[in-house]
Amino acid sequence: MKAIILAAGLGSRLKPLTESTPKALVKVCGKTLLEITINKLKRFSVDEIIINTYYLADQIESFIKENNYFGLKKIEISKETNLLETGGGIFNVKWFFDKSPFIVYNVDIISSIDLKSMYEFHLKTRTIATLAVRNRVSNKLLLFNKLQELVGIEDLKNNTIKMINSEENDFDRYAFSGIHIISPKIFELYDRKGSFSIIDTYMELISKGAKINAFNHNESNWFDIGTNEKLKLVENYIKNNTINVLGN
Repeated sequence: MKAIILAAGLGSRLKPLTESTPKALVKVCGKTLLEITINKLKRFSVDEIIINTYYLADQIESFIKENNYFGLKKIEISKETNLLETGGGIFNVKWFFDKSPFIVYNVDIISSIDLKSMYEFHLKTRTIATLAVRNRVSNKLLLFNKLQELVGIEDLKNNTIKMINSEENDFDRYAFSGIHIISPKIFELYDRKGSFSIIDTYMELISKGAKINAFNHNESNWFDIGTNEKLKLVENYIKNNTINVLGN
């Protein structure tokens, strides 16, 4: 099974930790975010990974080599010369994937989500993408109809709602968890280069009839290590609770 770890971000909100260290190598309870993510993917039979990098990219590549590629069949590095965002980062390495669905995992996410169940759910629905979502506070929410198909985005900060091919007023609002399962057919339906958002890509695809489903994982633990405050929060939680989210 193949996966891409999105690790090209600057980690600006994690300064001063990221002044000389890439976000992917910031440590949580003694383990780097990258190590945690790789071990998480390994536990769910992922044996080939590609990592997109940008800021202090050489440190990430050295870390991978020093750890003997974590015993995986293959780890590739996609070194971006310009930040390509989530969509651009994925489409830039479409050559890496085969005919099977692949996992996309943001490096700053720590979660006990069951990737096996999510992958099996994706195979059953046969959609272009399955998005891990949950009920939590967020400025941007994804809107899903009663079939749990993506139909829109709500921006609470700007008080706007964008709906696609739907006139429903009754839908479920979820926050995106930064974890996807994507069918490689997406590369046949959408052809673009440069810097762009994968969520915007999903919105464009559903406007053309593609189906994108929600996988609700409210029962699992989930943490976004986006700021120093959130980093301290998750470290305290892990120390005070018996949970396995660090890829042990």
